[in-house]
Amino acid sequence: MSFQLSEQSTAAIEASERIHGALAGDIRDLVDVAIRTRVDPDRVAEASELIRRATQVLSEEAEDGPAGVHFNTEGRSWNWGNAVVGIRNAIAPPVVLQWGDDGIVRSEVDLGVAYEGPPGCVHGGVSALVLDHLMGETASAAHTRLTVTGTLTLRYERPLPLGRVRMQAQITEEVGRKVTVTAQISSVDNDLPAVTAHGLFIVPSWAIESSVPADIGSLD
Repeated sequence: MSFQLSEQSTAAIEASERIHGALAGDIRDLVDVAIRTRVDPDRVAEASELIRRATQVLSEEAEDGPAGVHFNTEGRSWNWGNAVVGIRNAIAPPVVLQWGDDGIVRSEVDLGVAYEGPPGCVHGGVSALVLDHLMGETASAAHTRLTVTGTLTLRYERPLPLGRVRMQAQITEEVGRKVTVTAQISSVDNDLPAVTAHGLFIVPSWAIESSVPADIGSLD
């Protein structure tokens, strides 16, 4: 498991996130339009050449291996490769969480054609992916402890249309190092849950004595 201490300041990290986050957003738009485009083959070839050139430029100083989790001495952590919230990851929607005073963690995110399963609907595995992350972060109690997923049970109630979705999670039980979380996801246009979830999350024994900062939250 890769946790790395960085000497970069929080200000430098946030400046990098603005630049690389914009790049990831552009790539996300590219993926979306690549699925939907109907341009002729010559235009596709032209676009492919531009993409290959962009890949070559970005490869000039690309590191090998996983992105890992980084943290600095100011208490700031970042996980840019994460498949759900990674700032640099165009696969990530990305999910942004809001921590409510009522103990409920909420998020709204756009799940477009890149996340399609059944025609016009979000892939069930994508729903599981974002709910797992939401629930793990919820189990971390606002990043005051580190947690990992033990078990996750989902019930698919109805199709979830592509577009903007709303999800929420809350802790329902805590026993020792075990934290139980429930959650749901729905369309913003229909409050009836499309998927409901029940998860058991564990605070690893090694994390209790670890020097890894608690604000890293969930490892999912």
